[in-house]
Amino acid sequence: MSRQGGPRKPAKPRTRSAARAEAGGRARSGAVPREGNAPRADLGSIRARIDAIDARIHELLNDRARFAQQVGISKTASGKAVDFYRPEREAQVLRKAVERNRGPLRNEEIARLFREIMSACLAQQEPLKVAFLGPEGTFTQAAVLKHFGSSVRALPLPAIDEVFREVEGGIADFGVVPIENSSEGTVSHTLDMFLGSALKICGEVELRVQHHLMGRMNAVGDIKRVCAHAQALAQCRGWLDEHLPEPERVPVSSNAEGARRARDERGTAAIASRAAAEIYGLSILAEEIEDRSDNTTRFLVIGRKLFTPSGADRTTLLVSASGTDDPGALFRLLEPFAEHGINMTRIESRPSRKRKWDYVFFMDVEGHVSDPPLAKALASLEARASLFKVLGSYPRAVL
Repeated sequence: MSRQGGPRKPAKPRTRSAARAEAGGRARSGAVPREGNAPRADLGSIRARIDAIDARIHELLNDRARFAQQVGISKTASGKAVDFYRPEREAQVLRKAVERNRGPLRNEEIARLFREIMSACLAQQEPLKVAFLGPEGTFTQAAVLKHFGSSVRALPLPAIDEVFREVEGGIADFGVVPIENSSEGTVSHTLDMFLGSALKICGEVELRVQHHLMGRMNAVGDIKRVCAHAQALAQCRGWLDEHLPEPERVPVSSNAEGARRARDERGTAAIASRAAAEIYGLSILAEEIEDRSDNTTRFLVIGRKLFTPSGADRTTLLVSASGTDDPGALFRLLEPFAEHGINMTRIESRPSRKRKWDYVFFMDVEGHVSDPPLAKALASLEARASLFKVLGSYPRAVL
């Protein structure tokens, strides 16, 4: 399928991933690029230099881990990772790594490598426990790994409200929940949970989402129903309308749940991630069936406290006026941002649950609550609002 919604064949003789794998195979076999008629470099010499670099990297990684231990010891006698996890510091390290990157590794690869280094160093005493909207194989799990690295203990849970409860009760150190998709908008259940929760937003993750059609059948024509989260079904609506107009579309609690059903039910296919296909033993029948090539989901990291500025931050607010149906009520709430030069990047309204047709507003603005211009704007806003709550001031997603 083209990125504008044209047909996409389920199978291709040669994909980009196959080309990369072939190139990687040539590299592993020892092939060295040649420029013009220049003589081939001595492979033994090159491999010896690589071994020497590996030894230096190994030594430096252990040096870094020892310093990380000292940081933990200086901050707490308990040795618990959550006591000295600093998301603002990690964001600064990742930004610096990306800024100094000159290739050939891509920025995404550099950030992933440094994330894993920090994750492993932090987990020396005790791994962080991170709850997420499960089961295994969901995009939320992928967001956990992107933000925290693989040296955490990931706790899959069946519902967003259960993620909140596990963090509130201290069973999990942090939680990761979806908040919005670039094409389908807000996950309202996540917003509504903040109405009664004392948890804070500690970070955000942006994840490029690629949807694949998968199942146990041999051909697309054998599909009787397609199971996926309602958001995934909506994000692939155009492709489904063109290629699978007849099969029933069944919304389920998660894409991974859809993959489980595709494994267990004859005639059922799922829309999910490549990881879900591997976990549930499914064949990919069509790749990248999302309707937009820039399909991205934003996730929030929730915890029990606010953190200090990272230098490139976002603040999320929950506010309301005494009479949201009064003329100019929303204008009066937003006016302080304009007066102090604060950029608002997002606003959503939700029912207040106090009385009918009464609303609260969730706002995202640039900056940290401790930044003087934003602090002044928030002081003015709080004086006009009937409800004012800082849900979090946290580092913006690095990549």
